[in-house]
Amino acid sequence: MCSFNKRLLLAAGLCLAFAQGAVQAAGYVDVLDLPAKPSALAQRSPLLDLARAGQRLVAVGQRGHILYSDGGGQAWQQAVVPVSSDLTAVHFPSAQQGWAVGNDGVVLHSSDAGATWTKQLDGRQIGALVLKHYSDLAAAEPGKEQWAALAAEGQRLVEEGADKPLLDVWFANEQVGYVIGVFNLILRTTDGGQSWTPFQDRTDNPQNFHLNAIASTGDALYIAGEQGLLLKWDDILERFIAMPTPYQGSYFGVIGQPGEVIVFGLRGHVYRSTDAGYTWQQVPSGLQLSITAGLLGAHGDYQLFTQAGHLLQASQADGPLQLVPQPAPAPVAGAALAADGTLVLVGSRGVRTLPVE
Repeated sequence: MCSFNKRLLLAAGLCLAFAQGAVQAAGYVDVLDLPAKPSALAQRSPLLDLARAGQRLVAVGQRGHILYSDGGGQAWQQAVVPVSSDLTAVHFPSAQQGWAVGNDGVVLHSSDAGATWTKQLDGRQIGALVLKHYSDLAAAEPGKEQWAALAAEGQRLVEEGADKPLLDVWFANEQVGYVIGVFNLILRTTDGGQSWTPFQDRTDNPQNFHLNAIASTGDALYIAGEQGLLLKWDDILERFIAMPTPYQGSYFGVIGQPGEVIVFGLRGHVYRSTDAGYTWQQVPSGLQLSITAGLLGAHGDYQLFTQAGHLLQASQADGPLQLVPQPAPAPVAGAALAADGTLVLVGSRGVRTLPVE
């Protein structure tokens, strides 16, 4: 899931890229055509997300770095990746099949638990895809203004080139999944990423707020975004409908389980719902720092992490959040539990682990 912390890391990456470009302009190769370079320091470089692939952990980050660990996060290997774009999110719906997304509209796929990756889509293709999809709909229904407006948006995306940051990815299974990003960019696949359908017309997001995170609670699929935007998939309407929330700041993530959902984001704001997102209760965090990652623990507890590396924990969703002391806090962008229960965190300083209690 993307967050304020991730955006700072991406900005740092852009500064580095400009500096490198000044030196290497004569030999420039687009990052979408440049495979990620092996690096002995990849484990300590900025990493932006983390996911379980069966018993394996897979982390993604800057310059196309993807790492995987079969040892509970203690030892890592670098994956073979065909791009050098910064990667923001990763998700595995099964032990072998996974997807990663990032800057430049890049969508990567792995069929071997994250060891090797292929590119399925990038920002150079997305604009043309959106333009054709909505132009075809406009031609079929010339009286519908929405199609013409979305076709015009597709034309703008074409003219912008590859610059289309994707911020999160989620798959229901090995065939059906979504990628989301800035300015209401959302695409859906039903064939494992072989083809993608623009879904901008299927979101209640008329102001085109950024879509920051997408996640399932087991009984519902949610998208968290800017300025209090929270969307929920409606099976009957076949669209993401807006759910009212009491906060107008940005949400950076969604976690939960059947019967309850928690959203979190800017300035320590956390809210909980037990009625499918129709009403919310604030869960005080006691902090004014943005909460950038979260997970459901092995025992049903909720664990949230801030941009400064604080760990907040609640034994139950309706319980208070307690600050858990840590020996050496560091910014957290993603979190996951290893197969042995070890808590593994990634962020601007790479990987770190917290032992099983």
